[in-house]
Parts: sequence; structure tokens; C-alpha cells
Amino acid sequence: MSLGPMMQWMQSILHWVNVNLKANKGNVILVFSKGCLHAVSSIDGEVLWEKDLSAESIEVQQIIRPLGSDMIYAVGFVGSSQFDAYQINAKNGELVKHKSADFPDGFYGDLLLVSSDILVSLDATRTSLVTIDFQKGEIIFKKTHVSDIVDESFGTAVLLPSELSGMFAVRFNTLLVFIKVTIEGKLEVVDKITNAAAVSDALSFSEGQQAFALVEHVDRKILLTMKLVHDWNSDLLKESIAMDLQRGMVQKVFINTYIRTDRSQGFRALIVMEDHSLLLLQQGEIVWSREEGLASVIDVTTSELPVEKKGILVVKVEQSLFEWLKGHVLKLKGTLMLAGPEDIAAIQGMRLKSSEKSKMTRDHNGFWKLLIVLTKAGKLYALHTGDGRVVWSLLLPSLRESGSCKRPTGLSVYQWQVPHHHAMDENPSVLVVGRCRPNWDAPVALSFVDTYTGKELKSMGLIHSCAQVIPLPFTDSTEQRLHLLIDAEKHAHLYPRTSEAIGILQHEFSNIYWYSVEADNGIIRGHVLTSNCIGMVDEYCFTSRELWSIVFPSESEKIIATATRKLNEVVHTQAKAIADQDVMYKYISKNLLFVATSAPKASGEFGMAQPEESCLVVYLIDTVTGRILHRMTHHGSQGPVHAVLSENWVVYHYFNLRAHRYEMSVMEIYDQSWVDNKDVWKLVVGKHNLTSPISLYSRPAVVTKSQSYFFTHSVKAIAVTSTAKGITSKQLLIGTIGDQVLALDKRYLDPRRSLDPTQAEKEEGIIPLTDSLPIIPQSYVTHALNVEGLRGIVTLPAKLESTTLVFAYGVDIFFTRIAPSRTYDSLTEDFSYALLLLTIVALIAAIFVTWIMSERKELQEKWT
Repeated sequence: MSLGPMMQWMQSILHWVNVNLKANKGNVILVFSKGCLHAVSSIDGEVLWEKDLSAESIEVQQIIRPLGSDMIYAVGFVGSSQFDAYQINAKNGELVKHKSADFPDGFYGDLLLVSSDILVSLDATRTSLVTIDFQKGEIIFKKTHVSDIVDESFGTAVLLPSELSGMFAVRFNTLLVFIKVTIEGKLEVVDKITNAAAVSDALSFSEGQQAFALVEHVDRKILLTMKLVHDWNSDLLKESIAMDLQRGMVQKVFINTYIRTDRSQGFRALIVMEDHSLLLLQQGEIVWSREEGLASVIDVTTSELPVEKKGILVVKVEQSLFEWLKGHVLKLKGTLMLAGPEDIAAIQGMRLKSSEKSKMTRDHNGFWKLLIVLTKAGKLYALHTGDGRVVWSLLLPSLRESGSCKRPTGLSVYQWQVPHHHAMDENPSVLVVGRCRPNWDAPVALSFVDTYTGKELKSMGLIHSCAQVIPLPFTDSTEQRLHLLIDAEKHAHLYPRTSEAIGILQHEFSNIYWYSVEADNGIIRGHVLTSNCIGMVDEYCFTSRELWSIVFPSESEKIIATATRKLNEVVHTQAKAIADQDVMYKYISKNLLFVATSAPKASGEFGMAQPEESCLVVYLIDTVTGRILHRMTHHGSQGPVHAVLSENWVVYHYFNLRAHRYEMSVMEIYDQSWVDNKDVWKLVVGKHNLTSPISLYSRPAVVTKSQSYFFTHSVKAIAVTSTAKGITSKQLLIGTIGDQVLALDKRYLDPRRSLDPTQAEKEEGIIPLTDSLPIIPQSYVTHALNVEGLRGIVTLPAKLESTTLVFAYGVDIFFTRIAPSRTYDSLTEDFSYALLLLTIVALIAAIFVTWIMSERKELQEKWT
């Protein structure tokens, strides 16, 4: 079986159980995916059988195999009020029996398996527990109101997904109730525990004995208790561990056993925290921890490090002297091989601390920065680009899942305050925006965080909705960047909420435009501000009106990708010198939008549409006027489309169904209105149009050039290098299907490439045309490493014009720096300064010796 289909199954797997059905096939994994139940061999991945249940529209919740039986049960819900159970022969996948029953009150959430024939769920109102007996002649429902079991219950009930024999757990806010199901099917309360966080599955550790773990939060510690399932009053283990509050609440706990040195039974626990970090607990201590939250990075921004202060305090001098003496003593001990393990660790720590890469101040090349990354759990990390360490981390209180903002989504981070290096009264800060529910009209929470200390400066919770965040190119006197938050009703809310910010906005009121993309409806709209919100006592709220709209026909086109220029991109020059001493002027506009649409049949997976039914259309749109500057059609092609827009060009990647290959196309757009300025005499007599006002409402005279090439790889992400002044030539950074980052010179994607370039074009650097783009093994930025699950690539400019900083993230994170045109403005790290000094000394000596010889020769000539 190929890896591709297997990975697709694993992405939508609901439950699996191990059964041994055939010889030489090992354990067989039962997987339910996309309405079909599959039996897959764990040895070679062979599909032994499959049962299609899609016609019944069942959402399978549990796959159950009674002990010693060849039958399996696939149980689940059809809709919200029907329970179905399928009895299937595990050897051949034959359907033996199908039972169905309606429950008028409806179901909520998942099913829990309490015993081999009893399931538990909540009703739709979450006020009653429903037990389901499905293995007898008929399906029997038994409803028990929560108040009949737990008198002091408060809040809504939540079933915890733990597997305890004959027992299950229900959470009511901070109260956790353990309920036992008797032989008669009655529910009995076993215990009530406050501040309980998580419960593990039961683990068999000796004959007839099962244990489980219970985790409670007590002050700044967590209490880990191991209990026997059938003997609730006895505790096998009880440990208290100090815990960092920035990790949040315990979400899950898994247990395992080991044999101690004294041959007694020991337990260790692996816990998953609210910030998605993993910790292994054993004997009351944290053995190791992993910041697995960094595997779910969803947004990235940067912050400059503080400037190194020139002043030195006497206390710091004395401290530095003490550290210097201590370091030399430790190094002496290490040289004499007298250092112990603690001394060796201290020496390594001092070397790391003294390293240039780990300094918390700016370097003159601009290589060391803070990467502010936001994870899916709502946690901010500050990563040092020098050595990759976590400088600080903050689980945002306003976006915590255990706080007022339940299930935060739509998280994003923006630069909020970026003070100049000479104004150090304020530290840089970032703005974090997150919706508190999945829907678009849900209220948002805002958090403002200091990037040097990691402290939350202030927060604003459960305010208006937010469908779009627009950073404006204006700052106030404290260098806070103005932002517009567009809510679901297209009202614009201004931040920061100060009178100075209102004054700045009103001054630029007529120059603020934005657009919105409704991909599902196939509509792009342009908007402009009008006035203050009517009927609202909020001077920071503004209404808007629709300026233009583009409606794509739903029967032929569906929006599948968009791309815009970076807000901070620097363009060195608008003119581009080409062959024969000619000049072309780039069409430079920050309001340029690239849109890709595809035929609805071809917007899904490969093979869903024939080449004749597939059509990929790309547009270049001016977002101020809604004018379509260019449109191009690729017949027989489909997405997914990955695109990057920079300066006056756009590169996009797609699949050609006719050629059965991936392609990359490039479009460059040039401004023809500047052509007259190439006449030198017009410049002399002042008849040029260099000083004429520029308006997007005047119809631009543009010309486009395009070219397509075959490309070997499928693409996950695409980005372009960025430098401080925009002088260095560009490289495309392509995230391949193999989770590597490939650097491709933009010259290979020049639409002016031809089969036989002229001598002038060769001198310009035009590469002869080929049908495919080259894959040079040495061009892989990640070298032999894989960025597992690659999702995005971010590029940052350094102070050195030749250098670009690259950050790639997925399940892994990767950082490096590259020089697209080599390091023409700096010396390499392995440059031999000693050889340079010797050469200079030798040249000076040679000059001095030749001068003496010349003087002597001149003197001899005068005597003769």
C-alpha cells in the first residue's frame, strides 16, 4: 500500500483497535475514515477488507471488539438523535446485523465505552446522562437526570474521554464526579473531587488489577494520585510537583509502569499541558519536558533586540571581575582534569553565555533578533535567532482555553509598537488578536505584550467581532502603529483608542481603502471609510461603504488562492535596465492583488475532473479601484495554487492535467506611462512627467510579460527573500513535498528568457530558455534536514544588504541565513585576518626596501 492513501486515512482516523485476523499479517488496524471501515495490516499496510457505511451517513464513535470474539461493533450517531450499531465479522468484513434506534432528546458530544456492552453519552441539553445497551436483542436507552445523581452540580456537564472499567468521569466546571455503572445499569456516584484537571485511562499492571492516574491543581503545584479502579479508598501513589503557571492546566495524562531497583512496582506519568507541552513525571520530579506547542505555530513576527548600553556600573564591573576569576579557575580545573560533572556543566554554560550568538543585544550585522511566534494553544514564544533558545514564553491569560475565551481561534500577531533605537523609553510590543468562538461574528480578545520581558501590558476581552485586521502605515508620537479591526458588519474600529490616533486617521481619512475576499461566495469587495458609527457611543468606530465588487460566476470559477505584497517590502528602484541600453519601468503598487480561480469540478483532489473540464484563471487586481489589470487562463490546469507577489512580479505554482506535471508561471507587469521620460532632451527642457501627480483612479498604461515552466516537486509553501535596501537579487524559497526548503534564483523565472538570447541579453544575465526549472541539490537551504510537516516560510531582512534571514515552521522549526548574491558586503567568518596582516606588513617592507634601493641607485648615478 502506498504511503499517500495511508496518510490520508490517518488524518481522519476516529478509532482503531488491534485484532489478529490472518497469519503473517500481524495486528490488524481497524480504521474508520470518510464513511468507510478499513481493516489494514500493520505489517505491510495491505487493506484486508473494507466496509462502506457512507450510504447510512453514520458518524462512527467507537469500534468495539468483545474479548475472545470474532465480531466487532461499529457504533455511532446518524444526525443528532439516531443511534446505530453494526455487527461485522472481523475476519472478512461481512455485515452480520444492523440495529438502529431513535432517541427523541438527542445526543451531545462523544460516546464513552464503560463496559463491553454499555455506552454512555449526554443528551442534547447536557442535563441528563444516557446509558445505551446495544448488544442485547434491542437497543435500550436509559436516561438519568444529572441532578438525581449529583445534588450540588453546577454548570453544564462534560464527559471526560477516559477508559475506566465500569466507570466514567463527568466534569462540572471545577467539580469532577466519578460515576459507576452497576450490573443492573444504575448509576452510582463513587467520588467528587474539586480542582481535578485530568484522568488517565486504566492500565493493567498485575493480575486482575487496574490503576489510573488523577491529576489535581493545588496552588502552584499539581497533585498526581494513582488509584486502583476496583479499590477507590487506597492510593498506590501520591506525589506533589511544582509547576510553571505559564504551562496552564493539565489537559491529558498517560501512565506507564516500570520496575524499581528494589523490584517494586513504579509508575511514571506523561502529562499534556494547556500550552501543548509534554512533561514526564517520575518520583515527584519532572524528568524532562518538551515545548511541543512549537509544533503548532500559526503566526510569526519579529522584534529587534535592545541596543547595548555604553555605561557600566561599578557593581557590574565587580560582578564581571568575579565571574572572570571564577571562569579562569574552572578552566584551570578542566585543563588539569580535576573538574567534576557540575564544573564541566558550568564551563559549558559560561562558554554558551559568552558566545556572541547568545547575547541579548543587537549585533552590527542585524543577524540576532527575537522571533515572536504564536501557537495554536494561544501561547507566545520569543526565540533567539542566535542559538534558538526560548527567551520567554507567555500563555496569554485573555486567550486561555480555561479562561473566559473558550476555544480561541483565528489567532494572529502584529507589530504594535516599534520604537527607534535612540528612543528606548518604551520597549517594543506586539498585538495578539483571537476570536473566542469559531464563527466570524464571535467577539475577539486583544492582548498587548512586551517583547523584551514577555509581560502582558494590557488586554481587552470579549469586545466586538473581528473579520479582518488592517495595520495602517501610520504611527503616533509613541510609535504605536495604528490598526483598523473590521467587524462582521464592516464597521472599522480604531486602535490605539487615543485622541491622537483619531487625529491621524481623520487627516488620512480619504486615503484609506481596503478589500475583503469572500471565497465561498466568489466575491471580492472594495471598501472605504465614511463616518462615525451611527447609534453607537464610540468615537473610535467608523462606518464604511462598498466602493466596488467583483463577482466571479459560481458555475465556472471558484476562488482558491490570493496573494499580496509584504507591507514592509523595500524596492530599490522602479527602473529596470534591459538589453540595448533600454529601460523598463516596474509597476509598483502596494494595492496589487493576485487572485487565482478554478473550475468548481477542478477545485478538489486530483482525478476529480478531466483536463477538458479544468481551467485555472489568474487575475491582477487593483484593490483601490477594483480594476482588473491583467487576466490569464491556463486551460487543463487546476490547483492547489501557491503564489508569492513581490515588486512588480508574481510567481505561482499549480498542476497541469494535460501534461501530468506541476508547473510554475511568472507574470511581470510594467508601467508604460513613464516611457516618455527616456528622452534626455525632455528632461532638460522640463517636459517630462516625473513631477506629475500619481493617482490609481487614472487608468494605468501597463504591459505584462509571462512565461511558464515545468517544475518537478509539489509545493507546500512559497516565499521570496527580502533585504534591507532591496538591491540584492531575489530568490524564491520553495517548501517542497519532501519538507525541505529549496532556493531558486529568480532569473530562472524571467519571462524574457528565450532559446537563443542575444549577446546583449547574455550580458544582462538572461538564461537560455528550457522547459523545466532546474533542481540544484546544493540549493537546498535545509541541506539534509527535513522540516517535518512544513506549513510556512518567513523571510526577514538583516542589516547587511546581502543577507536574508529565513524561518520555516511546521512540526519542526528551522532557522538559517542565506546570501542570494553571496556576501559581497562582508568578509566570511573563516577569513584569515593574520594572512591579511602579514601581506600588508610584507608590502610595507617591500616598499621600504625598494625605496632604499632606489635612493642608493640614484646616489650612485650622481657620483658617476
